[in-house]
Amino acid sequence: MEDIKLLEAVERYITGQMSPDERVYFEQLRKTNAEVDQMVVKHTFFLQQMNRFDETRRFKAVLNDTHIDLAEKGFIQSPKLQGKAKITYLFKKYKRTTAIAACIAGITALTMSALIWQLSPEAKKSDAIQQDVEYLKQVVGNQSRKINETEKAVQNIENAGKTDIVYRPGGSGFLIDAKGYLVTNYHVIEGAKYVAVQNNQGKELNVAIVHIDQKKDLAILKITDTAYKASTIPYTIRRNPGDIAESIYTLGYPKNDIVYGQGYLAARTGKDGDTLTCQITVAANPGNSGGPVFNNKGEVIGVISTKQRTVEGAVFAVQSKYVLQVIDDLKKQEKTEIKTPVSSTVKALDRVQQVKKISDYVYMVKVN
Repeated sequence: MEDIKLLEAVERYITGQMSPDERVYFEQLRKTNAEVDQMVVKHTFFLQQMNRFDETRRFKAVLNDTHIDLAEKGFIQSPKLQGKAKITYLFKKYKRTTAIAACIAGITALTMSALIWQLSPEAKKSDAIQQDVEYLKQVVGNQSRKINETEKAVQNIENAGKTDIVYRPGGSGFLIDAKGYLVTNYHVIEGAKYVAVQNNQGKELNVAIVHIDQKKDLAILKITDTAYKASTIPYTIRRNPGDIAESIYTLGYPKNDIVYGQGYLAARTGKDGDTLTCQITVAANPGNSGGPVFNNKGEVIGVISTKQRTVEGAVFAVQSKYVLQVIDDLKKQEKTEIKTPVSSTVKALDRVQQVKKISDYVYMVKVN
């Protein structure tokens, strides 16, 4: 019951049904409780999937009506199914749709109490608000179970809709928050229907696109896969690219294995004086797009974006200060709490040890 009560609160928060007092408390709760924050992200993703499912269902209905109309007019031939054969045919054809619909119906039932609450008289709402706030405090104190109804529903929909997806490598990305937020280039995921990431052990994880900035060529993703385990990020994001001739290195996925590259900061601006990017001299290939550029202290100073084909080794990276700007934009627009690492814990290590520590936080971005 506690999980259901918390799920109802999440639903009301996402749909804007909370009172100002409840919303203030709940937003504070998200900041201090990573599990609740992840539940909000997962349930938001689930509601998006529900909308997509509804659009697909309507589209199938239009196709079915068109098929019947063409068959009746004699333009196409359609098998005439009767009795048990017809029932079996329809069951096999729509069993996946039925399963997903049943899942959605179950979640909808869980939210009915929240809708009833919303229609209650104002005199009762005041007491209900205080009761809900106190109850939420109790729920947080007892949150030892990690699996909830939303996770199961999302996983069912993902399994039903993505079992046959074949991903292709798109680029690279890196974590900016232990809750599963990553940064990559916008052009890496542009036009993609589905996006996943692969860690350096070769395991694929489902992600959702939560924010894009086309002008800065940056995108923020969120790992929604239940297999993801949060851990402390060992590097930080620097607010300026550094000094010319400063040694730098990169990690990314121009092939299936993570690849290290080293070079130096060649210019604090990009091609033709572009102030969005800085120029680095390093070997890079298309799969490096979206990957991080580090200095000797293990600080991110940029995100690899483009390569100048006419000049060997001339690569351009979006400056790290713009990564922080995009993160701030997401916080303001979506009221999402992202906590970027405040310091680098690898700055005292040599390059080999830094790479070993950091590699677990750099991912291949895959698209379909």
